[in-house]
Amino acid sequence: MTTHHIPKSIENEVKTALSYYPKLEHTKISFKFKKNIKKSTMQARPSFGSFFKSRKNRSYLILISETFKISDKKFLTKHIPSDILIGWIGHELGHIMDYQNRSKLNLINFGIRYLFSENHIVEAERAADTFAVNHGMESYILKTKNFILNHADINENYKNRIKRFYLSPEEIMELVNTRNEKLQTN
Repeated sequence: MTTHHIPKSIENEVKTALSYYPKLEHTKISFKFKKNIKKSTMQARPSFGSFFKSRKNRSYLILISETFKISDKKFLTKHIPSDILIGWIGHELGHIMDYQNRSKLNLINFGIRYLFSENHIVEAERAADTFAVNHGMESYILKTKNFILNHADINENYKNRIKRFYLSPEEIMELVNTRNEKLQTN
């Protein structure tokens, strides 16, 4: 039984990101390109048909925008450097880890709050980053953030959105240090 449906053009990046999440090995996840996703490059969510199933039988969908436009410059997502794409996918897999812990009612509430509360967006995006870092993906997450924050063609509004909603590189390093201290004491 195949649990992951992955487009060939990003198969290596998806498999690398998934390797950091052994708990998702048997979770049904489909990765699909979409013409455009408003305000983001990727989006993770439970698939509609599985939404009403039990947590262990849910399947998920990660939508990947074919292109994204920053400062009037169009980027093809599949042409983004491999490590950057792995970081982006790792972040989305962090969302799936978060969703797996939620009941149906909690997921509905989560979705509504995500649509209408900027504070909840911050909470959700930082949680996904935290899952990725706690699973050892910090180097990819940092590369992705640096790609966005240091790219000359990316406008300040987009950079400010990243700074406002996601963990900063400094906060990522704090998480890494905390994780490493816990590993040393165990």
